[in-house]
Amino acid sequence: MHSYIQSQGIQLQFASALLNTDGSVPRGIVAEAGLSPARRFAIHRTNVVTGLAEALASAFPITANIVGAEFLTGMARLFVVEAPPLSPALLDYGEDFPDFVEQFPQAAELPYLADVMRLELARRKAYHAADATPLKGADLAGYDAESFARSSARLHPSVTILSSDHPIVTLFAMNAGEEPLAPIEEWNAQDALIVRPFLSVHVHLLPPGGAVFLHALVSGATFADAAMLASTETPAFSLTENLAGLVSTGALLAIDHENNSAS
Repeated sequence: MHSYIQSQGIQLQFASALLNTDGSVPRGIVAEAGLSPARRFAIHRTNVVTGLAEALASAFPITANIVGAEFLTGMARLFVVEAPPLSPALLDYGEDFPDFVEQFPQAAELPYLADVMRLELARRKAYHAADATPLKGADLAGYDAESFARSSARLHPSVTILSSDHPIVTLFAMNAGEEPLAPIEEWNAQDALIVRPFLSVHVHLLPPGGAVFLHALVSGATFADAAMLASTETPAFSLTENLAGLVSTGALLAIDHENNSAS
């Protein structure tokens, strides 16, 4: 047990030193003839940080198109040192990277950048979400209006709803090659729906009030209550448009009838 604890302590010390920018070398590091222990460890430290930074930056190809791969990797290096991964599995690493970029002084002229990165994270999450078959329009044919209003919804497991003060759906589409690059004449807030109903991940622009409506459904509200909340917050909200979008995007997984008992 003592040797195990000692080994764990050495590993923790080694890992801590790898991300220490003061150039310190963990105790017990030796080197054969040639480079000094400090120099050999510095090379290893550089390789580790560079590898983690490049792996992290690779998860944000749209962001790289906006700021350039070199600038993105540079930010990633600083983030890795400040917030190293806590698990050898890097799939979920970097969820706090947009928050870091949001406060990064050199990115202050691009206030939308962090939200674009959050959209990219949502796409990665959707890609790895569980498979599920969404409802089709024909599946709703048997509902009368009153019964439907008292029902609640379950959304597809890949769904993320993202709101931004910036036109992130347009920015994403332009930098993903889905729309031509052009000046954005009306710089308006946009809400995005990210979903993978089948094989491909899709990013959809939500209509007015759509984010409020979907968040309410996620929280367990009935369709009627969710629509009322969205209408209150956004007078331009259209229930018909939002229901059509909910089905056509593949975001609607199931309808729950728990609220269907007439009161």
